[in-house]
Amino acid sequence: MDFKTNIAYRKEMLIKLLNNVLLHENEIIDALYQDFKKPAFEAVLTETSYVVSELKDTIKNIKKWSKPKAVLPSILNFPSRDFIYKEPYGKVLIIAPWNYPYQLAMCPLISAIAAGNQVVLKPSELTPKTSEVLAKIIALTFRPEHASVVQGGVDVSKELLAQRWDYIFFTGSVPVGKIVAAAAAVHLTPVTLELGGKNPCIVDETANLKLAAKRIVWGKFINAGQTCIAPDYILVQKDMKEQFIKHLKEEITAAYGLTPKTSPDYSRIINLKNWSRLTELIEPDKVIFGGQTDESDCYIAPTLIAESNLDSLIMQDEIFGPLLPILTYASNADLHTIISRYEKPLSMYIFTENKAFASQMIANYSFGGGCINDTVVHFSNKRLPFGGVGHSGIGAYHGSLSFDVFSHSKGIVKKANWLDLPMRYAPYGDKLKTIRKFLKWL
Repeated sequence: MDFKTNIAYRKEMLIKLLNNVLLHENEIIDALYQDFKKPAFEAVLTETSYVVSELKDTIKNIKKWSKPKAVLPSILNFPSRDFIYKEPYGKVLIIAPWNYPYQLAMCPLISAIAAGNQVVLKPSELTPKTSEVLAKIIALTFRPEHASVVQGGVDVSKELLAQRWDYIFFTGSVPVGKIVAAAAAVHLTPVTLELGGKNPCIVDETANLKLAAKRIVWGKFINAGQTCIAPDYILVQKDMKEQFIKHLKEEITAAYGLTPKTSPDYSRIINLKNWSRLTELIEPDKVIFGGQTDESDCYIAPTLIAESNLDSLIMQDEIFGPLLPILTYASNADLHTIISRYEKPLSMYIFTENKAFASQMIANYSFGGGCINDTVVHFSNKRLPFGGVGHSGIGAYHGSLSFDVFSHSKGIVKKANWLDLPMRYAPYGDKLKTIRKFLKWL
């Protein structure tokens, strides 16, 4: 069956995939827990339910998204009808990360299949249980030449990147994203790079501090902070600092209890390498809450850190863990000094009741996306583009945009034969004066 042109077949395969996804949902939930103790609630909220929703939405809209789109023709081509055709790129490589190993593997795959591509999916080797179930679902659904899973470590990724692809979709860190971009450049392969960055979270003097603390604690410590759009550091107005920290402590305790290590709702760090990296960022004299660690369990408590040194280790790169530095500011100039120190982030969060201040922040800083008076939730709306800018990524997806990401837009002019204007043809003679007037009128 030709999945490149047969929309009905693509839809049939997506329905089959949906059935297999639903059939193996509990296996995925169990695998996520085995890989890094991801709570079932978070597994459903951020992984399995999102994949099901993405499949249903794609199945519902695939016919509409695939249809040629009529656009207003140019008067220069009169008489004509103009269209944009969606064409699959061909062979697509998807490299998925470990932090949301199911959702961030399946969602790009769903869109790539919907657009008519062949797909090779490389899941993360750091979440072997999830990758195993993922590979089983794909094998049960697709013929190997249509979609397949290739498992392995860095060597496998390098081998895959050395091959020629028609499109590469990568989610992961900035350093690896640069490696992917360099490999793609060899063959001028188009890429989507979903990366990360130091996401600022501003809390001004007008903010509802208690509610802000609740929403920040949730957005920061879900998945133990291993989320590319999690708040990376807090910038709180200096007069609000002590009161705000008090609320943060209360909300962490409300969410995870007095000993988060025993909470069934708190994940673990993915492996010892990342645990060691994160523990090295903790300066004990700066810890104002949390700070407990356990190497044997890859555990790091939700930790608040009073930070004033922009040159400290924790302020150098994206944290990607449950450590939350809290800085203060007194003016917009202070905000500019700190935020502009870093590359454009994937997300920015602003807690304020001052609409003018929020608008000013949105206008003044370039970032992938974000929220006013909340964190992370912009990811959930399929009608919003999701992606970075600058070092935080190239390209955006979600909803119909995901279909477009994996499709080449081919412009077509369908010219009628009942009229053929002679102006464009040689010999040009004295036509120059006439054509200049005509083009000026356009």
